[in-house]
Amino acid sequence: MSADGHPRRILGRVLVYSVLAAVGTLMLLPFAWLVRSSLCDARAVVQPLEKLADFIPPTIHFENYREVFRAIPFFRYLLNTVIITVGVIVGSVLSSSLCAYAFAFCRVPYRKYLFYGVLATMMLPGIVTMVPTFILFRELGWIDTFKPLIIPAFCGSPFAIFLFRQFFLTLPPALIEAARIDGATALQIYARIVMPLSRPVIVTVALFAFMGSWNNFMGPLIYLNSQEKWTLQLGLNSFKGQTADQLNLLMACTVMVLVPVVAAFFALQRYFIRGVALTGLKG
Repeated sequence: MSADGHPRRILGRVLVYSVLAAVGTLMLLPFAWLVRSSLCDARAVVQPLEKLADFIPPTIHFENYREVFRAIPFFRYLLNTVIITVGVIVGSVLSSSLCAYAFAFCRVPYRKYLFYGVLATMMLPGIVTMVPTFILFRELGWIDTFKPLIIPAFCGSPFAIFLFRQFFLTLPPALIEAARIDGATALQIYARIVMPLSRPVIVTVALFAFMGSWNNFMGPLIYLNSQEKWTLQLGLNSFKGQTADQLNLLMACTVMVLVPVVAAFFALQRYFIRGVALTGLKG
């Protein structure tokens, strides 16, 4: 190694971290502006900034958040969203992991081609199945209930099945064979061996399901008619029409809807990164 190898390495890291810091700052600017607007009065939100110091409002209006609770039944929308989201998370993790276990460990004919068929369904646009699905749920009498938003999660998700299956293939095959030799059934191996070792991918799938359900707007818009059954996304959309001249209140409501997603990602990012990284180790 040359004498200047070490300084070059330090310079390279400085450049990389500088670029990452700059990109990270650009990515955080919209969120910072959102939080800043939620603490301003209505007039300051639309005023252009003359200097950088004006980014911090002269008066902090925490009462904007209190006004949101007075304007809409926020806790009712929050409860509806939590009920739907918890159901989707449980259904996605349970059904997708069971399907993935079969594709990874069960000795069935043509399982690889069946797995490819499941993955092929990911290429089918949701807009194609939207009308037939709506007609099916209408015939079942599920319109204006939470069932169309929760029950499909118990039928498995192709992407979640892919993540689980790829992670399961990284587990030691000898461990599974030893359990079979000891007389353990497939469900016992799944519940007592495979799932306890699969915490990273469980968290990853749960996080994807949480974000997809929490931010889902089209599904509740199609299936929920009664206002008392609205989710946060429908409530936020309705609130937007009520606060056309009060953008600060709209921004405060948006922050409250966004905070759980950001908090969940930062709390679980260690498992999330590991779960995604390990899914591509075996095919």
